[in-house]
Amino acid sequence: MPESEKLSIKNWAEDDRPRERFLEKGAASLSDAELIAILIGSGSRNESAVDLAKRILHQSGNNLFELGQKSIQQLQKHKGIGTAKAVTIAAAMELARRRSACEPQKKQIIRSSKDIFEIFGPLLGDLPHEEFWVIFLNRNNKVTAKQRISTGGISSTVVDIRLIMKSAVENSAVSLVICHNHPSGNLMPGKDDKLMTQRIKDAGQIMEILLLDHVIIGQTHYFSFADEGIL
Repeated sequence: MPESEKLSIKNWAEDDRPRERFLEKGAASLSDAELIAILIGSGSRNESAVDLAKRILHQSGNNLFELGQKSIQQLQKHKGIGTAKAVTIAAAMELARRRSACEPQKKQIIRSSKDIFEIFGPLLGDLPHEEFWVIFLNRNNKVTAKQRISTGGISSTVVDIRLIMKSAVENSAVSLVICHNHPSGNLMPGKDDKLMTQRIKDAGQIMEILLLDHVIIGQTHYFSFADEGIL
């Protein structure tokens, strides 16, 4: 379809332009679909960008977490979404994850498993694959660094314990927390999860680095080894 036949936002009636309303009334005045419409910029001859965005959201259950799990290929299955628009949407979802996971200027303090979930829930909760992370802490349980150790498939990821201990020493960590996600939504630890946790705990004891917790992340809930008394 020629570019001139697309319903570009700049050609909409002034009252219907989300960009202008964003500037005049702020982002909070726009719906999720209108914000996505700003990203994709145009629809087609028969469908505005907002209508296209509404259709994409509808097919994701009107849930931004679900939309954030879509791959580029899955986004391109929507009529009207080509590579450029799919990449733009995916990039926006990734930025949202990274912003939520950013540390504030003041160092975070880990007091409970809830603090761990608040750090990693936004980062890992809606990923379609497993990732394994470590938080390094000082003597006051303040976060000095966090590091992604590995990225895996849908149901597993490989963890190099030597790399964890090396990074712990480099960050002068007194203690650490390990964390990974279960894309399946089943947060109960498996045999491999328990074995890996014990191995990391044992390695830390040799180096006088305490393993405080292992938290398995889901979209809205989590499982804490420490809370359940199995650490």
